[in-house]
Amino acid sequence: MNRQVERWIHEWQAASDEPVCAYVYDLAGIRRHAASLLPGLPRQGKLFYAIKANPDKRIIEALLPVVAGFEVASIGELRRVREVSAQVPILFGGPGKKDTELEAAVELGVAYIHVESLLELRKLIAITARLEQPVKVLLRVNLSSGQLPQTKIVMGGRPTPFGLDESYLEEAMEILGASGNEYVRCHGFHFHSLSNNVNAELHADMVDLYLAKAEEWRARGLDVRVINAGGGFGVTYDGSPGFDWARFSALMKERGVEARLGDTELFFEPGRFIVADYGYYAVEVVDIKQSHGQHFAVVRGGTHHNRLPASWGHDHPFHIVDSDRWPYPFARPSVTDGLVTIAGELCTPKDRLHTDAPVERLQAGDVVVFVKSGAYCWTISHHDFLGHPHPEFHYITEGNDYADIDDSCGGQQSAAADHEGSDGRAAVRAVFSAR
Repeated sequence: MNRQVERWIHEWQAASDEPVCAYVYDLAGIRRHAASLLPGLPRQGKLFYAIKANPDKRIIEALLPVVAGFEVASIGELRRVREVSAQVPILFGGPGKKDTELEAAVELGVAYIHVESLLELRKLIAITARLEQPVKVLLRVNLSSGQLPQTKIVMGGRPTPFGLDESYLEEAMEILGASGNEYVRCHGFHFHSLSNNVNAELHADMVDLYLAKAEEWRARGLDVRVINAGGGFGVTYDGSPGFDWARFSALMKERGVEARLGDTELFFEPGRFIVADYGYYAVEVVDIKQSHGQHFAVVRGGTHHNRLPASWGHDHPFHIVDSDRWPYPFARPSVTDGLVTIAGELCTPKDRLHTDAPVERLQAGDVVVFVKSGAYCWTISHHDFLGHPHPEFHYITEGNDYADIDDSCGGQQSAAADHEGSDGRAAVRAVFSAR
């Protein structure tokens, strides 16, 4: 675990009586990790960050100098990126785009729109004709191959709300070539056939399939300037190996991907793989109890802040930061050399972050730090259920132990950076601002 996070927890507890409840994002680590992926790309390769994994503005700002651009799936995400940069290339995907979203995408100058249906394509042609503004598109194709690898979330090769079946491709090209279309130009194809794949060989096989399809369609006269291979690079939460990027890169070289591409660009748009390992969800144990022979540690937080373990049905990995703070005259409850279920503060038995975790010792007042909490944790959660306060958000930046807190939802720095808050945490806020 990041030692800076542990040190900050001790500073919080020394300066405040409030239980710890915060996300910490290692922006420097995220930037270094993303930069480390670039040498493994072919010459024509470009790396985009899919902000759905974590749309925190500070993360977008940190990645801006590193990635080729950002992939968004809503007008809200699109505007979030444009708040950071008016020029950075944006890929706009996602099913069910509304007319207003398509109009805004054209007006805000996205690089490519991923077209998900024939109706969406027709609407976009009508909108661009009215606006008299050109736009480039990639057709998202749901391949009919039965050989696509199976992973946690399969996004193609079977009935899905995403993209166009391969059988509709000819009709899509007829629509694009009709006389009424002056402004929409198709430059290639977008594929995203699976998610959270940890097998580099299967991912390389999938890229091979995408290139073969592009070559087949190019032979039929289609203009293929871009192949967007999506993301889907897997992260694990059980200690098993995640996706091996170095192996994947080596396989692309062995299979001659760069030579096969020619002048065609190859996009990748990972999200989880870039940020998951660089987020920490820190929550203090407020109670330890026993019920029918089972130990429970109730924390200041829960699935309303980090819904990923409930959503995926896994036990989320964590570390324990021991604390000496215990201001009470009575005994401090604890679990020693036993199993404990870490539960949240919600009035539902489903509010569990880890069930039957083996611990050497866990005491009330200790802080449980859930690692791998950088992706699909805070923003997929039901934040306001029961009205509990939101966690704070903290950032580690290059060359600094700490950075100030942003409002992760609104992206505006809090005025609390400049003065002591009501709970008296002056020492902590010397290095962290509060929301």
